[in-house]
This record gives sequence, structure tokens and C-alpha cells, in this order.
Amino acid sequence: MEFRKIIGAAAFGATVVAASLASAQEVNVYSLRQEFLVAPLFEKFTEETGVKVNVIFAEKGLVERIKQEGANSPADILMTVDISRIQQAVDAGVTDSVSNDVINANIPAHLRDPEGHWFALTQRGRAIYASKDRVGEGEITSYEDLADPKWKGRVCTRSGTHVYNVALFASMIAVHGEEKAQEWLEGLKNNLARKPQGNDRGQVKAIKEGVCDIAIGNTYYYGKMLENEEQRPWAESVNIVFPNQNDRGMSMNISGMSLIKDAPNRDNAVKLMEFLTGDVAQKIYAEVNYEYPVKPGVEWAENVKSWGTFKADKLPLADIARLNPDAIKMVDTIGYNE
Repeated sequence: MEFRKIIGAAAFGATVVAASLASAQEVNVYSLRQEFLVAPLFEKFTEETGVKVNVIFAEKGLVERIKQEGANSPADILMTVDISRIQQAVDAGVTDSVSNDVINANIPAHLRDPEGHWFALTQRGRAIYASKDRVGEGEITSYEDLADPKWKGRVCTRSGTHVYNVALFASMIAVHGEEKAQEWLEGLKNNLARKPQGNDRGQVKAIKEGVCDIAIGNTYYYGKMLENEEQRPWAESVNIVFPNQNDRGMSMNISGMSLIKDAPNRDNAVKLMEFLTGDVAQKIYAEVNYEYPVKPGVEWAENVKSWGTFKADKLPLADIARLNPDAIKMVDTIGYNE
């Protein structure tokens, strides 16, 4: 893999002197997020600062790569998705602590590491999708309802060990304790219409096809299905339900960033991290993938707003990360995927 340089148009249009100064300024990002999601952010950053953003994109293996590169790694920032994957980088010892007033002011405390090793950049909710034809409005309102015997044979989910479900299950442990959470998960398993399989969109497709009536999925997939001609009928067959609005709120997960321990361009890296938590970047980043900004007060995209507002769970994501191993053990103990 080679670095790709993403340079804003303003850098090209500057004077020779300004261009030479800009070329001396750079920051290196290792990204597990797709190029189309982050390229607009980096272009805007370069336009405003003259700092080039060099990026390696990959679907997996970047933490291992940073470990192998050691103190000579060119990586300044790691961008990834899901709290469990972010925590893996911290546990691997490749991240560094950042104490920055701008970043801390922009990102609420429950959406950043208490020690400054990671910061959320966007949010997505773990929603319930319910058939418009076979599930009445208000008939299911909480994650706890998923274990109600009335839904026996009517629920679809992806694998219980997928990071999206692990985070949800960890949140149930945090709220109810391990014993009650396991009882709930056993109830959910008993209600499954089929063996866990596929991805989040595949569960909504199964509702459309009559395999099940209820599914669990991330909120942004609703927007992705609506923009896809083949998948639009799947999305149109369901209502998106924001769970637990009468108590703690919908369980949230994140995409996020970490500063790399031996970052060779630390000052520019922190400058980019500040930018990514600001109003401009937050609006761009959230809009491009139907996600929610993490900085309070940044307006949601119009299409996302059309799905309705909701109360979000304020459970610290650091707690979810800590409980992820217990959630995985719980999935294995009850044989959820079997």
C-alpha cells in the first residue's frame, strides 16, 4: 500500500512560495474508513491550512502494520469505526494520549476516552427495524422488548459476535448486569426466525421477504438502502424504531480517531484532529454517510432529520469497550450463533 496525497485545490492555486511552504507541511493518516467518506474532509483541511494529508486506506490490518513499523511508522493518525476496533488499537499500545482544550470542548465526555487515546467523530444508532405491514406502531419500543416471547420466530439479526451486536450486548450488560443481560440474550435467541447471518441490510431484506418481522441494524443503513434502487423497497417496507426513548435512549456507536504514539508530524496531526471535531468537518463527515455529528449543535443532514429525532444513550463508550469481552463470552456461552 502506498500513501495517496489528498490536496485541496487552494494549495495548487497559491503562489510558488506558498506552495513550497505547504509541501513542507504534511500529516499521515491510516484509515479503515473508505476513501469517499474522508477525502472531502482532508481536501477541506488542506484548503484551509496548506497541510497535505497523505492517506493509506485499508479494510483491515492497519493496527498490525503500525505495530510492525514500530517507532519508524509514518502514521500520525488512525481513523476507524466502532468502539471495539478503536479499543483494539489502544490495547495494542500504538496510540498516544491527547489533552487538547479544543477537541475536549467539541466532543462530549462520554464520546471520548478519559485518557485521551481516542475521540469519536460521528455517531450511529443501533436501531430496530419493524415491518410496516405486520408490526403495529408502538408495538415494540425497546431493546428489552426483543426478548418478549410474543416475537418468537419473528426476529432476524446478523452474527452475535459481529462488532455492532457485541457493542449493543455490552451496553445491556452495563445497564442490567451480566446475569440479566444473559437472560435477555437467551430470550432474543429464542425469538430468532433463523440462524444469525448476513449483514444489517440483509436483515431488512428478510423483513421485506416475510422471513421475519423485526431486525436490528445501524441507522445509516436506512439511508444507504433508500439511495439504492434495488434495496429501496426493503427500506420502504419497514419503520425505523429508535429504542428506549422512555428511559436511557438508543444505543450509540461511533467512528473515531486516535493519535499514533510515535507520530512524526504530531503538531499537524493535532491540528487535523481539531479540524475534524469542528463545525465544518462535522457537518461534512456526518452527511456523507447518513451519520450523526458528535459535536453538539451541528445541524443534521436533511434526509437524516426526516427520519425523526431521538434520545441517545449517554452511556460512556469506554464502558462498552471495557465490557466487550464479557459480551463476546456471553454470546458463546448461550450459543447465540448456533
